[in-house]
Amino acid sequence: MKFLLVLVVVLAGIWLWRSNRQSDPRLHRENEKVEPPPLDMVRCKLCSVHFPAADGVQGKNGWYCSADHRQRAEP
Repeated sequence: MKFLLVLVVVLAGIWLWRSNRQSDPRLHRENEKVEPPPLDMVRCKLCSVHFPAADGVQGKNGWYCSADHRQRAEP
């Protein structure tokens, strides 16, 4: 009987500890996914395809999706 009482007290303590721990706001912030900022999109002057500016090639007349398109448009 004494063993059963100790077991119930220990289980109640564990349940209280876990329920309080889950309501900690720091844990919720860690689980939230942070989205990256949006990329600047530009359009190729030759083929009109939109792409991120970081992936493109800038020429005299604007942005191009590849070096080949830049060479074709700017002789």
